[in-house]
Amino acid sequence: MSAPHPGLAAWHTYMAGGGDPQALRDLLAEDAVFHSPVVHTPQAGRDKVFAYLHAASHVLGGDDFRYLREIIDGNQAVLEFQSALDGIQINGVDIITWNEDGKISDFKVMVRPLKAINKVWEKMGQMLAAQAAS
Repeated sequence: MSAPHPGLAAWHTYMAGGGDPQALRDLLAEDAVFHSPVVHTPQAGRDKVFAYLHAASHVLGGDDFRYLREIIDGNQAVLEFQSALDGIQINGVDIITWNEDGKISDFKVMVRPLKAINKVWEKMGQMLAAQAAS
């Protein structure tokens, strides 16, 4: 069994560490792109990707969040997760690509079922609005 990708290990450290903003910023490439399950256009650039991932780690992270399995191929990984929001079970995947420097260059989140995606959309909207206000 090969050693885990250093970028993946850093991602797990970030998620386990309670969502430290500087740790997240350090993981992201300058030209990173985020693909949201609720926004139809890719969000490009470290600052935008940071805003979405930071909000998502606080909305979806926490005591109920856990990764169920990982599929790793070189500089790419698919991580299946589960969580719960307001009693709604959420199942999804993070699809992550790292660049040659070990920084996240592409991050896609897919979530199911529809009831869960609606709840994520609601909570993410609240979190992003709060971030923009501060």
